[in-house]
Amino acid sequence: MIDRGEPSWDPASLPDLSGRMYLVTGANAGLGYFASEQLAAAGAHVVMSGRSPNRLAAAHDAIEARVPDASVETLLLDVSNPGSIRAAAASVRGGLFSRSRLDGVLLNAGMVHTPRTRELTRDGRELVFATNALGHFVLAAELLTTLAKSSDRRRNSRLVWLGSASTHLGVAEPTDIQLENRYEAWHAYVQSKLVVHALGIEADARLREAGVPIDSVVAHPGYSIGGRTPRVQGVNEPSRWKRLRDGLQAPVAQSKERGANSLVRALVDPDVRGGEYWGPRFWTRGLPVRQTPSRWATDQDVRTRIWQECERLTGTEWPLARAARAAR
Repeated sequence: MIDRGEPSWDPASLPDLSGRMYLVTGANAGLGYFASEQLAAAGAHVVMSGRSPNRLAAAHDAIEARVPDASVETLLLDVSNPGSIRAAAASVRGGLFSRSRLDGVLLNAGMVHTPRTRELTRDGRELVFATNALGHFVLAAELLTTLAKSSDRRRNSRLVWLGSASTHLGVAEPTDIQLENRYEAWHAYVQSKLVVHALGIEADARLREAGVPIDSVVAHPGYSIGGRTPRVQGVNEPSRWKRLRDGLQAPVAQSKERGANSLVRALVDPDVRGGEYWGPRFWTRGLPVRQTPSRWATDQDVRTRIWQECERLTGTEWPLARAARAAR
């Protein structure tokens, strides 16, 4: 399941990312915030997106305070709301930011603490599935041509989907993708991440077949928790009790700052290839290494059914032919 080889990657010494622009969803806290901070520290321009203006502003200010000369902007985006997704994507396509290119998108936003009972979005989709998977399927489709235009002979643009170590522990139900027959909070989370895993791998296969120079990669952060994460005002301020409780899990847990290392490596390492799966070396913690995807997510029949169902539920087809033409 895990490549135990020595990871040739130093999170404290990233490649020079000057001139590149990345969009990070759910960037106002947790993994998204620390991934944004690491990208900015390496010289990238980062568009930090989230659904709360106040929390986004706090995260933006925190990076500017912690990273000298950071280049960051904010974008309102609620990945559970198709209208918000399309409006945000239009802002990126319209060149309203400080860079004209888009080198990669970290599809990070999501729900970990899922509701006890089944809830629906405004357009009638199961909330956890819509937030963790379906919204990013739409966002990636909306930004596909922009990403393709930004690819060049030296490197492809990249989509990174946020997976989870839990995908090796559960089995999804592709015939009940919205959990209409049986809903449980933990099952909703695991199934949504299995769907993300399948979408990330299927996306890469379709991009390659269409000749679109975009890599699609799945990465997971292991077991990354707030109580083991550095305090950042307005972003991560765990109580003493949370510090104590999470500290007891030190043998198997890591900080969200370190959890973000896998996501950043998947996004910027030139040695990473499309269709791969990356995560911490010791599954729940450690430096990022290449790993073996879930067997469920690599099943071609399952991936096809998941993809078609996401197309049906969103009314969205990825513009693969147009993206391929845009890259020429």
